[in-house]
Amino acid sequence: MSNASSAPGPACRIAFRPEVTLAFQCRDRARSMAWYESMLGFQRLYDVPEIGWCEVGSHIPGVSLGFSEVESPKVGGTVPTFGVLDIDAARKELEAKGVRFDGQTRTIPGMVKLATLFDPDGNALMLVQSLQ
Repeated sequence: MSNASSAPGPACRIAFRPEVTLAFQCRDRARSMAWYESMLGFQRLYDVPEIGWCEVGSHIPGVSLGFSEVESPKVGGTVPTFGVLDIDAARKELEAKGVRFDGQTRTIPGMVKLATLFDPDGNALMLVQSLQ
């Protein structure tokens, strides 16, 4: 296994910027933005009603979540996983706000603790706490 680097490998000459937008489908982008703001503390970046698209910025510089408003959202696929310092405290706060989790927090001894939660459209997210 090689060490990861921000520079492209020898076969790649693409000059990537240090940013990524994770795209989700939702029924109501205003509801999605409000949920991510109030539940996770993400910040509203912009809303473009004409194309049914909005974005919120996460706590990670360069990482945002975009929401495409559609009649019947398709959920599944990649699950964004956000690192937290104290997963038990984060989960307790979110559960008190009514956020739905998938089962108990899982612990992989000596490695991580993981908890899967869902946004209002059923998109899965994970919280992870490093145990190293």
